[in-house]
Amino acid sequence: MMAEDAALRRCLVWLAVVIVVVGFYTHSFRKMMVTYFVGLGGIGGVLLPDWDFFDRDFSQWTQPVSVDEITRSDVLRAGSTRFRFYPIRTVIYAIVYSFGLYKWWAYVRQ
Repeated sequence: MMAEDAALRRCLVWLAVVIVVVGFYTHSFRKMMVTYFVGLGGIGGVLLPDWDFFDRDFSQWTQPVSVDEITRSDVLRAGSTRFRFYPIRTVIYAIVYSFGLYKWWAYVRQ
């Protein structure tokens, strides 16, 4: 739990740095606020999801988690499952975050 809190704090500090840089570069409070909200959404999308739910097979994402899945040893094992590699999830995240980053950059560069 403490490692997740530290990761959140680091991300928020880096977001603050990016906001200050955008503010100096654009001299626009509106663009700073857009950067703030886009950054919070991005950080929330990576750090807040219920990874035990999404660590199931992709076809099971629309189904609730069953008691059997909760009691499985691989779900209850020590340590975070946050960094397990799943190709479909990685592709979805890459597409969504790339598009969001592109739109944010296009707005800031105006």
